[in-house]
Amino acid sequence: MIRVAFATLGCKVNQYETQRIIDTFEEQGFAIVGFDEPAELYVINSCSVTQLAEKKSLQMVRRATRQTPGTRVVLTGCMAQFTLLRGETVAEAALIVPNTDKMRTVHYVLEAFPDIRERVRRDPAPPVLRNPYERTRAVVKIQDGCNVRCSFCSIPYTRPRMFSRPYTEVLDEIRRLVDEGFKEVVLTGVLIGSYGEETGSGGPDLAELLQRMARIDGLERIRISSIELTQVTDRLIDVCASEPKVCPHLHIPLQSGDNGILQEMNRPYRQQDVLALAEKLYSRISDLAITTDIMVGFPGEDDAAFEQTCRVVEAVQYARAHIFRFSPRPGTPAAQMSDQVPDHEKERRSQQLANLCRRYREQFVAARLGRTVRVLVEGKQGKGSLMRGLTDNYIPVEFAGGSHLAGQLVWARLLETTDEGALGELVTTSSGGYEDGGLHLLPNRAEAGTVHLRVRG
Repeated sequence: MIRVAFATLGCKVNQYETQRIIDTFEEQGFAIVGFDEPAELYVINSCSVTQLAEKKSLQMVRRATRQTPGTRVVLTGCMAQFTLLRGETVAEAALIVPNTDKMRTVHYVLEAFPDIRERVRRDPAPPVLRNPYERTRAVVKIQDGCNVRCSFCSIPYTRPRMFSRPYTEVLDEIRRLVDEGFKEVVLTGVLIGSYGEETGSGGPDLAELLQRMARIDGLERIRISSIELTQVTDRLIDVCASEPKVCPHLHIPLQSGDNGILQEMNRPYRQQDVLALAEKLYSRISDLAITTDIMVGFPGEDDAAFEQTCRVVEAVQYARAHIFRFSPRPGTPAAQMSDQVPDHEKERRSQQLANLCRRYREQFVAARLGRTVRVLVEGKQGKGSLMRGLTDNYIPVEFAGGSHLAGQLVWARLLETTDEGALGELVTTSSGGYEDGGLHLLPNRAEAGTVHLRVRG
């Protein structure tokens, strides 16, 4: 059999696309193995959002060639697209597949390597029987492409075509996933809030898609991966607030809290918009977690501008934040800007902001200690004996329990904070149900109350 291994870098869109690519290789008779195992072929779905992401992508290419001499490495994804756009090559890669055509990677491979094509036809791998306990959260891509053109971002160059999948196709895929045992679906896209505008068939927008998904029997949780602030509409908020299956968790990128920097970034909102939306969300969606992305060290960001970002973090009190340092992307306007921030200053601000965000993450969890919450169990935590899962509002919870719980929704009481989330205990009854104090618990978001914003002018 021809063995093929996969590695994915970057966003949930890449993760989804890698899984679809894996499916096509399985259909052609390839045997899928782990990236640490010997393989005749390695496929790397790369990322180029930062210099570090590109560096890690190259490291994966070189790691594959070192661990299996004579193997063939296939590079696709955003870094691959940038490489082709610049007219460059990657010496260790035997084949580069354009990001815009990555879903046909297996066809590129079969055409480029006739010996592999003949071997896989002669000796196909048997069908894979998957462990039902491994099915927890499924990622479903509903949209691709971006036309916002933030001054620091390369995505409009690597994913230029705006496209929304037909809603019937999306719903059919979700029904199949539910039939396979998945309890939660995470919707993802490059500019997910634009879903529906590009279908060309008068299909539903994102809010209506969520409502249609909620009618699918067996689907227990729906999560939106990331959405731009300007696309969080009142109608979408209403659906998030009223539909129990939609998780009370919104990931809304901030990038900066300073109006001048936001303008230079070409971000279509200002600080007051961030604060106003957060206040509206907290008042209308019970037990909500708002998570975010924040960039430090954008050209021209001085101490005063950075302080504005910190003030927004203090006001919104994000439940979790991904902090990254500005990295100039070739061909983007920000790469040519003056007043570049020194690396040591980016590092200092990154650490300061990480400490601040950690405080609010811990406060978010601490405010919920003692509650019994719903957890979707994902499996064992590392090499330890504890099980791990996520609450509806994205708190990682560790608790003692059997491996048979993987993929199941359980109730757990939160006992204490940990570095990443909370330590909990499984709440069970002799009949196998989950209850607290003798009263059967149903999801109740109203317990959380409202977090009040407190920015002073």
